[in-house]
Amino acid sequence: MRVLLVEDETLVRQGIRKLLELDSRIEIAAEAGDGEEALRLIEEARPDVVLLDVRMPKLDGLGVLRALQKRPDAPPCLVLTTFDDRTLILDAIREGARGFLRKDVSLAQLVEAIETLAAGRTFLQPAITESLLKGMDSRPPLAAPALAMVEPLTPRETEVLRLMAAGYSNREIAEAVRAAEGTVKIHVSNILSKLGSRDRTQAVLRSLELRLL
Repeated sequence: MRVLLVEDETLVRQGIRKLLELDSRIEIAAEAGDGEEALRLIEEARPDVVLLDVRMPKLDGLGVLRALQKRPDAPPCLVLTTFDDRTLILDAIREGARGFLRKDVSLAQLVEAIETLAAGRTFLQPAITESLLKGMDSRPPLAAPALAMVEPLTPRETEVLRLMAAGYSNREIAEAVRAAEGTVKIHVSNILSKLGSRDRTQAVLRSLELRLL
């Protein structure tokens, strides 16, 4: 898995690189110290996954995500940050981040997230989902009628959605609800369709906005 490491703090960037190099499955394709350099290196290095800091000079992480939305072949981005900022997390997901992790995670968790994104899936750290849930409780209700769902979720779909928000895989959800993994995949597909979401992370975000969790 070829990874582009985007982090403006040299010591932090070098530390993450040394850790990732302990795993033989991961190759650091390139390093960038700001968002503008990151966009250039994405074109040159063609990484499988981008580890993206948020607070950076010249162009921040959100700016990188916005720019990548215009590129159909853009690699998935895993946002890494020391900040536990709910607004920042929501903005990053809206701008196309496929995963979100705090920098205090273990190497095993980081590698798992990279593997998940490289396989075309999304990764949202359960602790971050919990933080989002708490934050949504204190927000005023959304008044936009466009957010209303045309078709409500079934009780089983709501159960599956809660497990998705907790970071469970399809196989783990199948074990939890005592159903076939193929059946769970159908439920997940229906949930994405009803929520108008392109992936699991956006589905969780939209369900938070709709107060479904």
